[in-house]
Amino acid sequence: MKTCTAIRHVAFEDLDLLEPVLCRRGFSITMIDAPLGGVEDLDPLADDLLVVLGGPIGVYDEADFPFLSAEIELVRRRLEADRPTLGLCLGSQIMARALGARVYPNPNGKEIGWSALTLTDAAEASALYQLGGHPVLHWHGDTFDLPHGAVRLASTPRTANQAFSVGQCGLALQFHVEASIQGLERWYVGHVGEISATPDISVASLRAQAQADGAAMQTIGPTMFSAWLDQVCA
Repeated sequence: MKTCTAIRHVAFEDLDLLEPVLCRRGFSITMIDAPLGGVEDLDPLADDLLVVLGGPIGVYDEADFPFLSAEIELVRRRLEADRPTLGLCLGSQIMARALGARVYPNPNGKEIGWSALTLTDAAEASALYQLGGHPVLHWHGDTFDLPHGAVRLASTPRTANQAFSVGQCGLALQFHVEASIQGLERWYVGHVGEISATPDISVASLRAQAQADGAAMQTIGPTMFSAWLDQVCA
């Protein structure tokens, strides 16, 4: 049986839509709650797949959250060995940092809501081509420089580096393909402080956007993920 370890930072930002894909493909899934410990004990090369999920903290917050240092080192060693690794939002920032790139607050401000990506030629030739023209969920305040040796796959007007690949088996997505419309109801509660402090968004507007723009991604996100798994975990 293939194995997947997923690293979670807050309980409501989980695998969601991606979990059924992994189960159908026969993966055994281990969920690690990073704040509770255990990341430092992981063998970086043992699992067939590592997924590093999102969360409301910054990669540069190691002083407050020391487990981030263990995550960065785990991901660095895994990418160095070109083992299948997927980073989502905070996970993509951890991948960028592990590769030596700078991660910092986005000077263009937070990007929260649904909008389409501009895909690069490299993305059009990859599993990400299925995302073209479809709004995806953005929920981030940080961004990163493109790591040395990485290939940019997507951007938006506010965030130049929305996705990159590294090696044959590393994929970093600053946006979310895993969040279901139903699962987002947990996000609205968990992130209510951030929502209320961010101009021009509200729980009601985000919920309406999800209903209007998120329906297609409930199928396209898992399909894209499955196509990527075909390439890296055949």
